Amino acid sequence: MGQTFEIGAKVVYPMHGAGVIEAIEEREVLGERQKYYVMRLPIGDMKVMIPIANAEEIGLREVIDEEGIKKVFEILQGEETEMSSNWNRRFRANMEKIKSGNIFEVAEVVRNLAIRDREKGLSTGERKMLDTARQILVSELVLAQDTTPDQVEHRLAELFA
Repeated sequence: MGQTFEIGAKVVYPMHGAGVIEAIEEREVLGERQKYYVMRLPIGDMKVMIPIANAEEIGLREVIDEEGIKKVFEILQGEETEMSSNWNRRFRANMEKIKSGNIFEVAEVVRNLAIRDREKGLSTGERKMLDTARQILVSELVLAQDTTPDQVEHRLAELFA
């Protein structure tokens, strides 16, 4: 069994973003009793239930620390990395990065697509992807820095102005 989290832990659910574990509940589903983390995602004020037994497989992890925050902003300020000119390939590669749940990879997607948007504009699909990646990034930075979405958005807007 991997890492277990306590109530109040700030964790990241890949593809959904960061939230806080509000409760640990036992539920019976299809005749099987399981324990679940009840996690509140601040963005959209959603609640998700994650089976504790699958938490490691899902990639649930704690939010980043000070060091991690610094690294995220270094990535965001970095140069655009080489991306495939083939839309499909680029889209798939970016989706893999977002799915990884790794904040540094998500930050790369945000940076690369934001730069691309500024220089060439984005297709509807990539704009949606940028919005998703940005939302995931913002949710984790909000919890990691104990700040508000507006403050994080403001900082990102300054970076990509």
